Amino acid sequence: MISFLKNKLKKIYENLTSSISAIFAKPKIDETSLQELEKILIKSDAGFKTTKNILEKLREQFKNNPDLTGQDLKNELKTILNETLSSSKNLHILDSKIYLLVGINGSGKTTFAAKLAYKFIREGKRVLLVAGDTFRAAATEQLKNWAHKINVDIFIGKPDQDPASVIFAACEKFKTEQYDILIIDTAGRLQTKINLMKELEKINNVISKQLPENKISTLLVLDSMLGQNSFEQARIFNEATKLSGIVLTKMDGTAKGGIVFGISKELNIPVAFITFGEGIEDWTEFDATKYVDEILQ
Repeated sequence: MISFLKNKLKKIYENLTSSISAIFAKPKIDETSLQELEKILIKSDAGFKTTKNILEKLREQFKNNPDLTGQDLKNELKTILNETLSSSKNLHILDSKIYLLVGINGSGKTTFAAKLAYKFIREGKRVLLVAGDTFRAAATEQLKNWAHKINVDIFIGKPDQDPASVIFAACEKFKTEQYDILIIDTAGRLQTKINLMKELEKINNVISKQLPENKISTLLVLDSMLGQNSFEQARIFNEATKLSGIVLTKMDGTAKGGIVFGISKELNIPVAFITFGEGIEDWTEFDATKYVDEILQ
C-alpha cells in the first residue's frame, strides 16, 4: 500500500527509487557503482559537500568489505541518510505558541501561514494572524483573503509602517485578548543582508520582550524547486536569525528530494514541514525516518 506521504510525493520517490534500485540489485558493488550513486545524489540536489560525505563513508565500508552487495550498500546508505537527517527528528515545533515565518517573496510563506493557522483552528484554538509585510500590498491582501476563507482573526498595520511596530501592537492584542497561537508573516525582501539582519533582529527583540514566557519558532519557508539556490537563502536567513526549522514548499512539483539531506547536513538546520499543493491541508510534518525508508524502498 502506498503511504499518504509517498502518494503526495510520488514524483520524488519514483525518480530517486528507480535510479538507485538498479545499483541495489547488483550482486557485488564496485567503484563504478559508487560513482553512479554519487551522480544520482548530486542530481537530486543533495549538495556537493553532503554527497562527498556520504560517499566517503560508503567507500570506507567498501574498503573494509570488498564483497559488499547491492543490498549491503542499501543498508549502509539507509544508516548514513538517517544520520544526515538526525537534526530533523523530534523537533516538537507544533508545541509552540508563536510562529515567525521568514523567507523570500514567492516561496509560499503566506500560504503556509494560512495552512498552519487552519490546523490550529481545527483543534479549537484561537489564532491571530499578523500581516508583517507592510511593504508589499499584495502580501497583505493575500493573507486577508486566506483569513476570510478560514475564518481567522488577522492584524494588519498601515502601508510602509515599520514591521516591528506592527508586531509590537499584534503582541499586545495577543496578550490582551488571550489568543492561543500567534502566526507572523514577514517581508520577503533580500536587498542586503545587513537590512535583513536588522529588521529580523528588531522583530525578535519585540516578541521576546512582549511575550518573554513563550517559545518562538522561527521557520524559514523555502521553495524546494529552486534547488541549490535554496542553500544560499538558508545561509543568509540563518545568519540573520536563529532558525528553528525549514518549511520546504512545492515538493509535489519538479523538486528533487535530495535537498532535504543537503540542508540538514551542510547547514545543520532541521526540515520541519513540507507542503505539496495549494490546498489548505496540503502539508505535513516532515518524517525523516519515513522519508528515507520510502526513498530506499
